[in-house]
Amino acid sequence: MRYWKLSAAAMLLVATVVPLSANPAVANPAVAEPAVAERGLDYLVRDYQTRVPSKYTSDSWAPFAKALTTAAGVAGNRSAATSEVATAKTALMNAAADLKAADDGTFQTITNNTFWKDTSGNPIYSQGGGVFKFGDTYYWYGVHYTGAELYRANPTRKYDGNVSFVSIPVYSSKDLVNWKFENRVATRSTGVGSGANMGGAGWVGRLGVSYNENTGKYVLAVQMWHTGRGGHGVLLLQGDSPTDTFDYGYFQTQITNSPTTGTGDQTVFTDDNGKDYLIFSNREGRSRGFVAKFRESDSLRIEPGVEIRRGGGREGNAMFKLDGKYYHAASDLHGWNTSVNYVNESTSSNVQGSYSSEYVLAGTEMDYSHVTQTGFFVTVKGTKQNTVIYAGDRWADFAWNGIGYNQWLPITKTGARPRFHSVSQWQFNVTTGEWRVGPANNYILNPDIQADRIIVSSVRGWRNLGGSVTNVNGGVNGSRFALQVSNRGGVEQRIESVPAGTYTLALHARGSAGQVVITGANGSQRTLSIPSSGGWAKRELTGIVLPSGGATVTVRASGSGGVVVDQLSLVKTSP
Repeated sequence: MRYWKLSAAAMLLVATVVPLSANPAVANPAVAEPAVAERGLDYLVRDYQTRVPSKYTSDSWAPFAKALTTAAGVAGNRSAATSEVATAKTALMNAAADLKAADDGTFQTITNNTFWKDTSGNPIYSQGGGVFKFGDTYYWYGVHYTGAELYRANPTRKYDGNVSFVSIPVYSSKDLVNWKFENRVATRSTGVGSGANMGGAGWVGRLGVSYNENTGKYVLAVQMWHTGRGGHGVLLLQGDSPTDTFDYGYFQTQITNSPTTGTGDQTVFTDDNGKDYLIFSNREGRSRGFVAKFRESDSLRIEPGVEIRRGGGREGNAMFKLDGKYYHAASDLHGWNTSVNYVNESTSSNVQGSYSSEYVLAGTEMDYSHVTQTGFFVTVKGTKQNTVIYAGDRWADFAWNGIGYNQWLPITKTGARPRFHSVSQWQFNVTTGEWRVGPANNYILNPDIQADRIIVSSVRGWRNLGGSVTNVNGGVNGSRFALQVSNRGGVEQRIESVPAGTYTLALHARGSAGQVVITGANGSQRTLSIPSSGGWAKRELTGIVLPSGGATVTVRASGSGGVVVDQLSLVKTSP
Protein backbone atom coordinates (compact mmCIF):
# COMPACT_ATOMS: atom_id res chain seq x y z
CA MET A 1 0.00 0.00 0.00
CA ARG A 2 1.42 3.37 -1.02
CA TYR A 3 0.92 6.36 1.22
CA TRP A 4 0.78 9.87 -0.22
CA LYS A 5 1.67 12.93 1.76
CA LEU A 6 1.02 16.57 1.01
CA SER A 7 4.11 18.65 0.61
CA ALA A 8 4.77 21.17 3.36
CA ALA A 9 3.77 23.97 0.99
CA ALA A 10 0.53 22.27 0.06
CA MET A 11 -0.33 21.61 3.68
CA LEU A 12 0.40 25.24 4.48
CA LEU A 13 -1.87 26.34 1.64
CA VAL A 14 -4.79 24.25 2.90
CA ALA A 15 -4.28 25.40 6.47
CA THR A 16 -3.82 29.10 5.71
CA VAL A 17 -6.57 29.72 3.18
CA VAL A 18 -9.12 29.51 6.00
CA PRO A 19 -7.40 28.56 9.27
CA LEU A 20 -9.38 26.87 12.01
CA SER A 21 -9.82 30.15 13.86
CA ALA A 22 -10.64 32.19 10.75
CA ASN A 23 -14.35 32.51 11.47
CA PRO A 24 -14.64 36.31 11.92
CA ALA A 25 -17.12 35.89 14.74
CA VAL A 26 -14.53 33.88 16.65
CA ALA A 27 -11.35 35.75 15.73
CA ASN A 28 -12.89 39.19 16.25
CA PRO A 29 -16.29 39.50 17.98
CA ALA A 30 -16.67 42.97 16.53
CA VAL A 31 -16.77 41.60 12.98
CA ALA A 32 -20.24 40.63 11.78
CA GLU A 33 -21.24 36.99 11.35
CA PRO A 34 -20.78 35.69 7.79
CA ALA A 35 -23.85 34.89 5.74
CA VAL A 36 -25.58 31.65 6.70
CA ALA A 37 -24.45 29.81 3.55
CA GLU A 38 -20.83 30.92 4.09
CA ARG A 39 -21.01 29.98 7.76
CA GLY A 40 -22.00 26.44 6.74
CA LEU A 41 -19.07 26.19 4.36
CA ASP A 42 -16.78 27.54 7.09
CA TYR A 43 -17.96 24.72 9.33
CA LEU A 44 -17.19 22.07 6.71
CA VAL A 45 -13.78 23.49 5.84
CA ARG A 46 -12.72 23.64 9.49
CA ASP A 47 -13.94 20.09 10.01
CA TYR A 48 -12.21 18.64 6.96
CA GLN A 49 -8.94 20.43 7.71
CA THR A 50 -8.55 17.97 10.60
CA ARG A 51 -8.19 14.97 8.25
CA VAL A 52 -4.73 13.37 8.19
CA PRO A 53 -3.34 12.43 4.72
CA SER A 54 -1.56 9.28 5.87
CA LYS A 55 -4.87 7.70 6.87
CA TYR A 56 -6.09 7.62 3.26
CA THR A 57 -4.93 6.32 -0.08
CA SER A 58 -3.07 8.77 -2.27
CA ASP A 59 -5.54 8.36 -5.13
CA SER A 60 -8.45 9.43 -2.94
CA TRP A 61 -6.59 12.13 -1.03
CA ALA A 62 -5.46 14.15 -4.08
CA PRO A 63 -8.97 15.17 -5.28
CA PHE A 64 -10.05 15.74 -1.69
CA ALA A 65 -7.12 18.09 -1.05
CA LYS A 66 -7.96 19.99 -4.21
CA ALA A 67 -11.63 20.32 -3.26
CA LEU A 68 -10.67 21.44 0.25
CA THR A 69 -8.36 24.14 -1.09
CA THR A 70 -11.07 25.40 -3.44
CA ALA A 71 -13.71 25.36 -0.69
CA ALA A 72 -11.41 27.22 1.71
CA GLY A 73 -10.94 29.92 -0.91
CA VAL A 74 -14.69 30.30 -1.43
CA ALA A 75 -15.30 30.33 2.33
CA GLY A 76 -12.76 33.13 2.66
CA ASN A 77 -14.47 35.20 0.00
CA ARG A 78 -17.31 37.03 1.70
CA SER A 79 -18.62 38.24 -1.64
CA ALA A 80 -18.99 34.72 -3.05
CA ALA A 81 -22.36 34.04 -4.64
CA THR A 82 -24.71 31.51 -3.06
CA SER A 83 -24.27 29.24 -6.09
CA GLU A 84 -20.49 29.31 -5.67
CA VAL A 85 -20.82 28.35 -2.01
CA ALA A 86 -23.19 25.48 -2.84
CA THR A 87 -20.91 24.21 -5.61
CA ALA A 88 -17.83 24.29 -3.37
CA LYS A 89 -19.70 22.61 -0.55
CA THR A 90 -21.02 19.83 -2.79
CA ALA A 91 -17.62 19.20 -4.37
CA LEU A 92 -15.97 19.04 -0.95
CA MET A 93 -18.53 16.61 0.45
CA ASN A 94 -18.33 14.37 -2.63
CA ALA A 95 -14.55 14.27 -2.43
CA ALA A 96 -14.72 13.49 1.29
CA ALA A 97 -17.23 10.71 0.65
CA ASP A 98 -14.80 9.19 -1.85
CA LEU A 99 -11.89 9.09 0.62
CA LYS A 100 -10.55 5.54 0.93
CA ALA A 101 -8.95 4.35 4.15
CA ALA A 102 -5.32 3.29 3.88
CA ASP A 103 -5.99 0.26 6.10
CA ASP A 104 -8.77 -2.27 6.66
CA GLY A 105 -10.24 -0.53 9.68
CA THR A 106 -11.28 -2.19 12.94
CA PHE A 107 -14.29 -4.02 14.30
CA GLN A 108 -16.47 -2.11 16.76
CA THR A 109 -19.04 -3.75 19.04
CA ILE A 110 -22.78 -3.07 18.89
CA THR A 111 -24.67 -4.31 21.94
CA ASN A 112 -28.45 -4.42 21.74
CA ASN A 113 -30.99 -4.66 24.59
CA THR A 114 -29.36 -1.75 26.38
CA PHE A 115 -29.93 1.98 26.66
CA TRP A 116 -27.25 3.54 24.48
CA LYS A 117 -25.05 6.48 25.44
CA ASP A 118 -23.13 8.99 23.37
CA THR A 119 -19.36 9.48 23.53
CA SER A 120 -19.79 11.83 26.51
CA GLY A 121 -21.71 9.22 28.48
CA ASN A 122 -25.10 10.91 28.12
CA PRO A 123 -28.28 9.09 27.05
CA ILE A 124 -29.00 8.91 23.32
CA TYR A 125 -32.58 9.95 22.71
CA SER A 126 -33.31 9.35 19.03
CA GLN A 127 -36.44 7.61 17.76
CA GLY A 128 -38.19 7.49 14.42
CA GLY A 129 -35.32 9.10 12.51
CA GLY A 130 -32.51 8.06 10.22
CA VAL A 131 -28.78 7.93 9.62
CA PHE A 132 -27.39 9.82 6.62
CA LYS A 133 -23.84 10.02 5.31
CA PHE A 134 -22.73 13.49 4.33
CA GLY A 135 -19.13 13.56 3.18
CA ASP A 136 -17.15 11.02 5.20
CA THR A 137 -19.33 11.28 8.32
CA TYR A 138 -22.57 9.61 9.38
CA TYR A 139 -25.22 11.79 11.03
CA TRP A 140 -28.04 10.33 13.10
CA TYR A 141 -31.21 12.39 13.48
CA GLY A 142 -34.22 11.38 15.56
CA VAL A 143 -36.82 12.65 18.00
CA HIS A 144 -36.42 13.06 21.73
CA TYR A 145 -39.74 12.45 23.54
CA THR A 146 -40.54 12.92 27.21
CA GLY A 147 -41.61 9.27 27.42
CA ALA A 148 -38.10 8.16 26.48
CA GLU A 149 -36.72 9.80 29.61
CA LEU A 150 -39.41 8.27 31.82
CA TYR A 151 -38.97 4.78 30.42
CA ARG A 152 -35.19 4.90 30.73
CA ALA A 153 -35.52 5.92 34.38
CA ASN A 154 -38.05 3.16 35.13
CA PRO A 155 -38.53 0.51 32.39
CA THR A 156 -41.05 -1.50 34.42
CA ARG A 157 -44.32 -0.10 33.07
CA LYS A 158 -45.97 1.47 30.03
CA TYR A 159 -46.04 5.21 29.43
CA ASP A 160 -49.05 5.60 27.17
CA GLY A 161 -49.35 9.01 25.59
CA ASN A 162 -45.98 10.37 26.67
CA VAL A 163 -44.91 11.48 23.21
CA SER A 164 -44.51 15.18 23.94
CA PHE A 165 -41.87 16.60 21.62
CA VAL A 166 -38.64 17.76 23.24
CA SER A 167 -36.19 18.21 20.36
CA ILE A 168 -34.52 16.69 17.30
CA PRO A 169 -30.93 15.92 18.30
CA VAL A 170 -28.17 15.06 15.82
CA TYR A 171 -25.21 12.79 16.54
CA SER A 172 -22.14 12.15 14.37
CA SER A 173 -19.98 9.06 13.88
CA LYS A 174 -17.27 7.70 11.61
CA ASP A 175 -17.87 4.04 12.51
CA LEU A 176 -21.67 3.84 13.07
CA VAL A 177 -21.02 2.65 16.63
CA ASN A 178 -19.58 5.55 18.63
CA TRP A 179 -21.89 8.59 18.46
CA LYS A 180 -20.98 12.16 19.41
CA PHE A 181 -23.77 14.57 20.31
CA GLU A 182 -23.58 17.62 18.04
CA ASN A 183 -26.67 19.80 18.43
CA ARG A 184 -30.41 20.00 18.74
CA VAL A 185 -31.31 20.97 15.19
CA ALA A 186 -34.92 21.72 16.20
CA THR A 187 -36.59 22.39 19.52
CA ARG A 188 -40.01 23.36 20.82
CA SER A 189 -39.26 26.98 19.96
CA THR A 190 -38.47 26.24 16.30
CA GLY A 191 -40.89 28.15 14.10
CA VAL A 192 -43.16 26.29 11.70
CA GLY A 193 -44.75 29.24 9.90
CA SER A 194 -47.79 31.44 10.59
CA GLY A 195 -46.39 32.38 13.99
CA ALA A 196 -46.60 28.79 15.30
CA ASN A 197 -43.78 26.67 16.72
CA MET A 198 -43.01 22.98 17.19
CA GLY A 199 -43.93 23.17 20.86
CA GLY A 200 -47.54 23.66 19.85
CA ALA A 201 -47.67 20.53 17.72
CA GLY A 202 -49.75 17.55 18.79
CA TRP A 203 -47.32 15.18 17.10
CA VAL A 204 -43.80 15.37 15.67
CA GLY A 205 -42.04 12.26 14.41
CA ARG A 206 -40.74 10.04 11.59
CA LEU A 207 -38.06 12.08 9.89
CA GLY A 208 -35.09 12.13 7.57
CA VAL A 209 -32.60 14.57 6.05
CA SER A 210 -31.59 15.24 2.45
CA TYR A 211 -28.88 17.45 0.95
CA ASN A 212 -29.75 19.76 -1.93
CA GLU A 213 -26.84 20.39 -4.28
CA ASN A 214 -28.45 23.46 -5.85
CA THR A 215 -28.86 25.40 -2.62
CA GLY A 216 -26.23 23.76 -0.41
CA LYS A 217 -28.94 23.27 2.20
CA TYR A 218 -29.71 20.25 4.35
CA VAL A 219 -33.47 19.70 4.41
CA LEU A 220 -35.20 17.82 7.21
CA ALA A 221 -38.63 16.30 6.49
CA VAL A 222 -40.70 15.33 9.54
CA GLN A 223 -44.33 14.48 10.19
CA MET A 224 -46.22 17.12 12.10
CA TRP A 225 -49.77 17.50 13.30
CA HIS A 226 -50.44 21.07 14.29
CA THR A 227 -53.90 22.60 14.57
CA GLY A 228 -52.34 26.02 14.11
CA ARG A 229 -51.02 24.98 10.70
CA GLY A 230 -54.05 23.20 9.28
CA GLY A 231 -53.61 19.71 10.74
CA HIS A 232 -51.47 16.88 9.36
CA GLY A 233 -48.58 17.38 7.00
CA VAL A 234 -44.86 17.12 6.28
CA LEU A 235 -42.78 19.87 7.87
CA LEU A 236 -39.65 20.83 5.92
CA LEU A 237 -36.86 22.53 7.84
CA GLN A 238 -33.47 23.55 6.44
CA GLY A 239 -29.98 24.21 7.73
CA ASP A 240 -26.63 25.11 6.24
CA SER A 241 -24.60 22.28 7.75
CA PRO A 242 -25.52 18.81 9.01
CA THR A 243 -25.40 20.06 12.60
CA ASP A 244 -26.82 23.54 12.06
CA THR A 245 -29.88 24.86 13.90
CA PHE A 246 -32.56 24.29 11.27
CA ASP A 247 -35.17 26.90 10.28
CA TYR A 248 -38.64 26.76 8.75
CA GLY A 249 -38.84 25.99 5.05
CA TYR A 250 -42.37 24.82 4.23
CA PHE A 251 -45.31 22.83 5.58
CA GLN A 252 -46.93 20.53 3.01
CA THR A 253 -50.30 19.12 4.01
CA GLN A 254 -51.01 17.12 0.85
CA ILE A 255 -48.81 14.94 -1.32
CA THR A 256 -50.41 14.40 -4.71
CA ASN A 257 -51.80 10.86 -5.27
CA SER A 258 -52.08 10.10 -1.55
CA PRO A 259 -55.73 9.71 -0.49
CA THR A 260 -55.13 11.51 2.81
CA THR A 261 -53.41 14.60 4.10
CA GLY A 262 -50.09 14.09 5.82
CA THR A 263 -48.47 10.65 5.89
CA GLY A 264 -49.00 7.44 7.84
CA ASP A 265 -45.35 6.69 8.48
CA GLN A 266 -42.37 7.98 6.56
CA THR A 267 -38.60 7.88 6.12
CA VAL A 268 -36.14 9.50 3.74
CA PHE A 269 -34.21 7.38 1.23
CA THR A 270 -31.21 8.66 -0.75
CA ASP A 271 -30.36 6.67 -3.87
CA ASP A 272 -26.84 6.00 -5.15
CA ASN A 273 -27.17 8.90 -7.59
CA GLY A 274 -27.89 11.34 -4.77
CA LYS A 275 -31.61 11.68 -5.52
CA ASP A 276 -33.79 11.88 -2.42
CA TYR A 277 -37.19 10.29 -1.89
CA LEU A 278 -39.85 10.24 0.80
CA ILE A 279 -41.03 6.70 1.56
CA PHE A 280 -44.48 6.83 3.12
CA SER A 281 -47.95 5.37 3.53
CA ASN A 282 -51.33 7.09 3.50
CA ARG A 283 -52.30 8.34 6.95
CA GLU A 284 -55.60 6.51 7.52
CA GLY A 285 -55.52 2.74 7.03
CA ARG A 286 -51.94 2.85 5.74
CA SER A 287 -52.77 0.25 3.10
CA ARG A 288 -50.87 2.00 0.34
CA GLY A 289 -47.13 2.61 0.10
CA PHE A 290 -45.61 5.47 -1.92
CA VAL A 291 -42.25 6.73 -3.17
CA ALA A 292 -42.18 10.50 -3.77
CA LYS A 293 -39.26 12.57 -4.99
CA PHE A 294 -38.03 15.72 -3.27
CA ARG A 295 -38.17 18.71 -5.60
CA GLU A 296 -34.70 18.97 -7.10
CA SER A 297 -34.47 22.77 -7.11
CA ASP A 298 -34.51 23.17 -3.31
CA SER A 299 -35.97 19.98 -1.70
CA LEU A 300 -38.70 22.12 -0.10
CA ARG A 301 -41.60 20.33 -1.78
CA ILE A 302 -42.54 16.66 -2.02
CA GLU A 303 -43.53 15.79 -5.58
CA PRO A 304 -46.42 13.44 -6.48
CA GLY A 305 -46.16 10.03 -4.87
CA VAL A 306 -45.89 6.86 -6.94
CA GLU A 307 -47.74 3.93 -5.39
CA ILE A 308 -45.56 0.81 -5.05
CA ARG A 309 -47.69 -1.37 -2.76
CA ARG A 310 -51.32 -1.89 -1.76
CA GLY A 311 -52.71 -4.37 0.75
CA GLY A 312 -52.87 -4.75 4.51
CA GLY A 313 -52.17 -1.76 6.74
CA ARG A 314 -48.46 -1.29 7.41
CA GLU A 315 -46.39 1.16 9.43
CA GLY A 316 -42.71 1.97 9.82
CA ASN A 317 -42.34 2.34 6.04
CA ALA A 318 -38.66 2.41 5.06
CA MET A 319 -36.44 1.42 2.16
CA PHE A 320 -32.97 0.03 1.55
CA LYS A 321 -30.98 -0.89 -1.53
CA LEU A 322 -28.75 -3.94 -1.72
CA ASP A 323 -26.94 -5.35 -4.75
CA GLY A 324 -28.90 -3.21 -7.15
CA LYS A 325 -32.39 -3.94 -5.82
CA TYR A 326 -34.72 -1.74 -3.82
CA TYR A 327 -36.55 -3.17 -0.81
CA HIS A 328 -39.56 -1.53 0.81
CA ALA A 329 -40.02 -2.80 4.37
CA ALA A 330 -42.74 -2.19 6.93
CA SER A 331 -44.28 -3.63 10.10
CA ASP A 332 -47.73 -4.70 11.22
CA LEU A 333 -50.13 -1.89 11.99
CA HIS A 334 -50.80 -2.16 15.73
CA GLY A 335 -49.54 0.81 17.66
CA TRP A 336 -45.74 0.84 17.64
CA ASN A 337 -45.44 -2.79 18.64
CA THR A 338 -43.09 -5.47 17.39
CA SER A 339 -43.69 -7.62 14.32
CA VAL A 340 -42.07 -9.42 11.43
CA ASN A 341 -40.86 -7.23 8.57
CA TYR A 342 -42.85 -7.30 5.36
CA VAL A 343 -40.86 -6.67 2.19
CA ASN A 344 -41.69 -5.71 -1.38
CA GLU A 345 -38.66 -5.87 -3.69
CA SER A 346 -38.19 -3.97 -6.93
CA THR A 347 -38.57 -5.80 -10.21
CA SER A 348 -36.92 -3.03 -12.22
CA SER A 349 -33.99 -0.66 -11.80
CA ASN A 350 -36.32 2.25 -11.03
CA VAL A 351 -37.03 3.11 -7.39
CA GLN A 352 -40.46 4.34 -8.52
CA GLY A 353 -41.03 1.34 -10.74
CA SER A 354 -42.75 -2.01 -10.18
CA TYR A 355 -42.39 -4.13 -7.05
CA SER A 356 -43.04 -7.74 -6.11
CA SER A 357 -45.84 -8.95 -3.91
CA GLU A 358 -45.19 -8.80 -0.19
CA TYR A 359 -43.16 -11.43 1.66
CA VAL A 360 -41.76 -11.80 5.18
CA LEU A 361 -38.09 -10.89 5.59
CA ALA A 362 -36.31 -14.10 6.57
CA GLY A 363 -34.91 -14.05 10.10
CA THR A 364 -37.58 -11.77 11.56
CA GLU A 365 -40.06 -14.54 12.39
CA MET A 366 -38.62 -16.07 15.57
CA ASP A 367 -38.57 -12.94 17.72
CA TYR A 368 -40.49 -10.32 15.76
CA SER A 369 -37.42 -8.58 14.34
CA HIS A 370 -35.51 -8.72 17.64
CA VAL A 371 -38.57 -7.31 19.38
CA THR A 372 -38.78 -4.16 17.26
CA GLN A 373 -40.69 -2.55 14.45
CA THR A 374 -39.13 -1.14 11.30
CA GLY A 375 -37.26 2.09 11.91
CA PHE A 376 -34.82 2.80 9.09
CA PHE A 377 -31.89 1.26 7.22
CA VAL A 378 -28.25 2.16 6.59
CA THR A 379 -26.46 0.57 3.63
CA VAL A 380 -22.68 0.32 3.95
CA LYS A 381 -20.69 -0.46 0.83
CA GLY A 382 -17.47 -1.83 2.25
CA THR A 383 -14.24 -2.76 0.55
CA LYS A 384 -15.02 -6.45 1.07
CA GLN A 385 -18.81 -6.71 1.27
CA ASN A 386 -22.05 -4.75 1.40
CA THR A 387 -24.06 -4.85 4.61
CA VAL A 388 -27.36 -3.24 5.46
CA ILE A 389 -27.96 -2.19 9.06
CA TYR A 390 -31.55 -2.56 10.18
CA ALA A 391 -32.27 0.11 12.78
CA GLY A 392 -35.30 -1.13 14.70
CA ASP A 393 -37.40 1.00 17.01
CA ARG A 394 -38.39 -0.39 20.40
CA TRP A 395 -40.87 2.26 21.45
CA ALA A 396 -41.66 3.03 25.08
CA ASP A 397 -45.15 4.35 24.35
CA PHE A 398 -47.74 1.54 24.19
CA ALA A 399 -45.07 -1.17 24.05
CA TRP A 400 -42.93 -1.98 27.15
CA ASN A 401 -41.03 -4.44 24.99
CA GLY A 402 -37.71 -4.70 26.77
CA ILE A 403 -34.66 -2.58 27.45
CA GLY A 404 -33.30 -0.05 24.96
CA TYR A 405 -34.96 1.97 22.23
CA ASN A 406 -32.52 1.34 19.39
CA GLN A 407 -31.82 -2.20 18.23
CA TRP A 408 -29.46 -2.43 15.25
CA LEU A 409 -29.05 -5.71 13.36
CA PRO A 410 -27.22 -6.75 10.17
CA ILE A 411 -28.93 -7.73 6.93
CA THR A 412 -26.98 -9.60 4.26
CA LYS A 413 -27.79 -11.25 0.98
CA THR A 414 -26.31 -14.66 0.26
CA GLY A 415 -29.08 -16.07 -1.92
CA ALA A 416 -31.94 -14.61 -3.91
CA ARG A 417 -33.33 -12.62 -0.99
CA PRO A 418 -31.91 -10.65 1.97
CA ARG A 419 -31.77 -12.14 5.45
CA PHE A 420 -32.11 -10.51 8.86
CA HIS A 421 -29.72 -11.68 11.59
CA SER A 422 -31.14 -11.41 15.11
CA VAL A 423 -28.13 -11.01 17.38
CA SER A 424 -27.94 -9.39 20.78
CA GLN A 425 -24.32 -8.42 20.21
CA TRP A 426 -22.28 -8.13 17.04
CA GLN A 427 -19.18 -6.45 15.71
CA PHE A 428 -19.00 -4.32 12.60
CA ASN A 429 -16.19 -2.94 10.44
CA VAL A 430 -17.44 0.14 8.60
CA THR A 431 -14.41 0.14 6.27
CA THR A 432 -14.70 -3.40 4.94
CA GLY A 433 -18.43 -3.81 5.53
CA GLU A 434 -17.80 -7.07 7.36
CA TRP A 435 -19.63 -8.14 10.50
CA ARG A 436 -19.37 -11.01 12.96
CA VAL A 437 -21.26 -12.27 15.98
CA GLY A 438 -20.07 -10.67 19.23
CA PRO A 439 -18.47 -12.65 22.05
CA ALA A 440 -21.35 -11.96 24.46
CA ASN A 441 -24.14 -12.77 22.00
CA ASN A 442 -27.16 -14.62 23.39
CA TYR A 443 -28.06 -17.39 20.95
CA ILE A 444 -31.58 -17.82 22.37
CA LEU A 445 -34.21 -15.71 20.59
CA ASN A 446 -37.06 -13.98 22.40
CA PRO A 447 -35.28 -14.86 25.66
CA ASP A 448 -37.21 -12.27 27.68
CA ILE A 449 -40.62 -13.38 26.32
CA GLN A 450 -41.28 -9.79 25.19
CA ALA A 451 -42.15 -10.32 21.52
CA ASP A 452 -45.87 -11.06 22.02
CA ARG A 453 -47.73 -7.93 23.04
CA ILE A 454 -50.66 -9.82 24.59
CA ILE A 455 -51.18 -13.04 26.56
CA VAL A 456 -50.92 -15.99 24.14
CA SER A 457 -50.91 -19.78 24.34
CA SER A 458 -48.12 -20.15 21.79
CA VAL A 459 -45.13 -17.97 22.60
CA ARG A 460 -43.21 -16.49 19.67
CA GLY A 461 -40.02 -18.45 18.95
CA TRP A 462 -40.95 -21.39 21.20
CA ARG A 463 -42.67 -24.56 19.92
CA ASN A 464 -45.23 -26.19 22.23
CA LEU A 465 -44.53 -29.78 23.31
CA GLY A 466 -47.77 -30.41 25.15
CA GLY A 467 -49.23 -29.52 28.52
CA SER A 468 -50.14 -25.91 29.22
CA VAL A 469 -48.03 -23.07 27.85
CA THR A 470 -48.54 -19.32 28.10
CA ASN A 471 -46.77 -16.07 28.73
CA VAL A 472 -47.76 -14.50 32.03
CA ASN A 473 -47.60 -10.99 33.41
CA GLY A 474 -44.77 -10.10 35.72
CA GLY A 475 -41.29 -11.05 34.52
CA VAL A 476 -38.08 -10.78 36.47
CA ASN A 477 -36.71 -7.33 37.33
CA GLY A 478 -39.98 -5.65 36.42
CA SER A 479 -40.14 -6.88 32.83
CA ARG A 480 -43.56 -7.27 31.28
CA PHE A 481 -43.84 -11.03 30.62
CA ALA A 482 -42.39 -14.41 31.55
CA LEU A 483 -42.90 -17.93 30.18
CA GLN A 484 -45.05 -20.41 32.15
CA VAL A 485 -45.09 -24.15 31.44
CA SER A 486 -47.35 -26.47 33.47
CA ASN A 487 -49.16 -29.85 33.46
CA ARG A 488 -45.93 -31.66 32.57
CA GLY A 489 -45.78 -29.65 29.38
CA GLY A 490 -42.85 -28.14 27.60
CA VAL A 491 -41.57 -25.85 24.87
CA GLU A 492 -38.48 -25.93 22.71
CA GLN A 493 -36.47 -23.54 20.59
CA ARG A 494 -34.34 -24.84 17.77
CA ILE A 495 -31.33 -22.60 17.30
CA GLU A 496 -30.27 -22.62 13.68
CA SER A 497 -26.52 -22.52 14.27
CA VAL A 498 -23.97 -22.07 17.04
CA PRO A 499 -20.18 -22.16 16.67
CA ALA A 500 -18.28 -24.94 18.39
CA GLY A 501 -17.23 -24.05 21.92
CA THR A 502 -18.08 -24.05 25.60
CA TYR A 503 -21.27 -22.33 26.72
CA THR A 504 -23.16 -21.22 29.80
CA LEU A 505 -26.94 -21.61 30.03
CA ALA A 506 -28.66 -19.25 32.45
CA LEU A 507 -32.18 -18.13 33.36
CA HIS A 508 -34.38 -16.83 36.16
CA ALA A 509 -37.12 -19.08 37.50
CA ARG A 510 -39.89 -19.21 40.07
CA GLY A 511 -42.85 -21.45 40.86
CA SER A 512 -42.85 -25.24 40.65
CA ALA A 513 -39.94 -27.46 39.67
CA GLY A 514 -38.84 -27.98 36.10
CA GLN A 515 -35.81 -28.48 33.92
CA VAL A 516 -34.05 -27.06 30.89
CA VAL A 517 -32.23 -29.34 28.48
CA ILE A 518 -29.68 -28.19 25.91
CA THR A 519 -29.08 -30.58 23.03
CA GLY A 520 -26.16 -30.22 20.63
CA ALA A 521 -26.00 -31.03 16.93
CA ASN A 522 -24.34 -34.37 17.79
CA GLY A 523 -27.17 -35.38 20.15
CA SER A 524 -25.24 -34.62 23.35
CA GLN A 525 -27.38 -33.30 26.20
CA ARG A 526 -26.91 -31.33 29.40
CA THR A 527 -29.72 -30.70 31.90
CA LEU A 528 -30.27 -27.78 34.24
CA SER A 529 -32.63 -28.76 37.06
CA ILE A 530 -34.91 -26.04 38.41
CA PRO A 531 -36.07 -26.50 42.02
CA SER A 532 -39.33 -24.93 43.13
CA SER A 533 -39.06 -21.37 44.38
CA GLY A 534 -41.50 -18.82 45.77
CA GLY A 535 -39.60 -15.92 44.21
CA TRP A 536 -37.28 -15.29 41.31
CA ALA A 537 -33.94 -17.11 41.52
CA LYS A 538 -31.14 -17.23 38.97
CA ARG A 539 -30.16 -20.71 37.74
CA GLU A 540 -27.06 -21.49 35.73
CA LEU A 541 -25.37 -24.41 33.99
CA THR A 542 -21.73 -23.96 32.96
CA GLY A 543 -19.21 -25.91 30.92
CA ILE A 544 -21.63 -26.98 28.16
CA VAL A 545 -19.58 -28.22 25.20
CA LEU A 546 -21.41 -27.85 21.90
CA PRO A 547 -20.25 -28.76 18.41
CA SER A 548 -20.77 -26.48 15.45
CA GLY A 549 -24.29 -26.66 14.08
CA GLY A 550 -27.83 -26.48 15.37
CA ALA A 551 -28.83 -26.71 19.02
CA THR A 552 -32.13 -27.11 20.85
CA VAL A 553 -33.22 -25.60 24.17
CA THR A 554 -36.14 -27.38 25.88
CA VAL A 555 -38.04 -26.12 28.93
CA ARG A 556 -40.24 -28.64 30.78
CA ALA A 557 -42.43 -28.66 33.86
CA SER A 558 -41.69 -31.52 36.26
CA GLY A 559 -45.30 -31.87 37.41
CA SER A 560 -48.74 -30.35 37.13
CA GLY A 561 -47.59 -27.12 38.78
CA GLY A 562 -46.27 -24.31 36.63
CA VAL A 563 -42.59 -23.46 36.29
CA VAL A 564 -42.07 -19.83 35.24
CA VAL A 565 -38.85 -18.78 33.49
CA ASP A 566 -37.49 -15.53 32.12
CA GLN A 567 -34.28 -13.96 30.76
CA LEU A 568 -32.93 -17.18 29.29
CA SER A 569 -29.45 -17.01 27.79
CA LEU A 570 -26.97 -19.26 26.00
CA VAL A 571 -23.61 -17.52 25.74
CA LYS A 572 -20.30 -18.84 24.49
CA THR A 573 -17.61 -18.58 27.16
CA SER A 574 -14.59 -20.16 25.45
CA PRO A 575 -13.57 -21.83 22.15
